[in-house]
Amino acid sequence: MRTGQVDGRGGTRGWEGVVLRCLEFVAYPALAGLAFCLLCLGVVTWLPALAAVASALQRWRRDDDSRCFTGTLAAFPGQWRALWRHALVSTAVLAAVVVAIGFLAGRPEPAAIPLLAVQAGGLAAFAVYHLALAVVSGDDPGGPARRRALVLAFGSGRRGLALLAAVVLAPLLTLPLAVGPLLLGPTLPVLCGLLLLDRARATTS
Repeated sequence: MRTGQVDGRGGTRGWEGVVLRCLEFVAYPALAGLAFCLLCLGVVTWLPALAAVASALQRWRRDDDSRCFTGTLAAFPGQWRALWRHALVSTAVLAAVVVAIGFLAGRPEPAAIPLLAVQAGGLAAFAVYHLALAVVSGDDPGGPARRRALVLAFGSGRRGLALLAAVVLAPLLTLPLAVGPLLLGPTLPVLCGLLLLDRARATTS
């Protein structure tokens, strides 16, 4: 069979298939990211929207379901019903932490430095936990999400650092793309979290 020829199952072999597969790993997360941005117009909807992204991307990974944009939109109502209270509280906490960091960053007193470090550490833990919460909620909407999120985020130091690195590096690595941080900044950490969740599940089973 020649390079790029279609095989008997309708797939493509050779370098053309590799290129198409690589494009999928950009296009489908970007489509989920676009749906996430639309859903986040409600401000307090960011957490259920991120969980809906996790649900759509997990179906793409497991079942090769390429409907990442519509899948995210379809998963959102169920995630909103499950997480809206948590989302309201978390949004208020996030706003308070950001205001505190902004206030302390402008203070000249030496005591502001350790307080700023504490706030920054709290913000990092906040990001890791809520990424893990979105991942486990998207993976199993009816499961004990909060307990599983704590285990995923803080049950292993390496997992926690990997999640934090994904949150920090994803927007930076996608800066060369025009809207990369906007579309891929949320979805690449979710993909990293889904991969870590699958590995943790494999090691405990």
